Amino acid sequence: MARHDPYKAFNFRVEIDGLTASFSHVSGLESEVETIDYREGGEEARVRKLPGLRKYSNIVLKRGITKDLELWNWHKQVLDGNVQRRNGSIVLLDDQGHDQVRWNFVNSWPCKYIGPTLDAKSSEVAIETLELAHEGLERV
Repeated sequence: MARHDPYKAFNFRVEIDGLTASFSHVSGLESEVETIDYREGGEEARVRKLPGLRKYSNIVLKRGITKDLELWNWHKQVLDGNVQRRNGSIVLLDDQGHDQVRWNFVNSWPCKYIGPTLDAKSSEVAIETLELAHEGLERV
């Protein structure tokens, strides 16, 4: 039986249709199926659990802020009422930089933007956050 060592969390790439940006943090690769409690007529002792709606958490992307306006402009389109949906992928790489695990998401759009926290006493990188709503997540 082959041994499979885990991949390192820092070695990843984000792909979004038509956008080029590097990110330092990705979270929200989550999917869930709601459960529906159902009690059959003659069955008093137990409740059956049925699958309900599929739900996907928003994907949260963080990066050091630069003068590049590409992500902000995409979010601004949504603010202006023009939702441009895009597909994308989060790709986990091995130590040699080869693709190993891919999460594809579909019909995403930026539902939240958070600018950096600024502090004159700090020397940390200014981080901006973009949150993407989407309609499906698949691991391939």
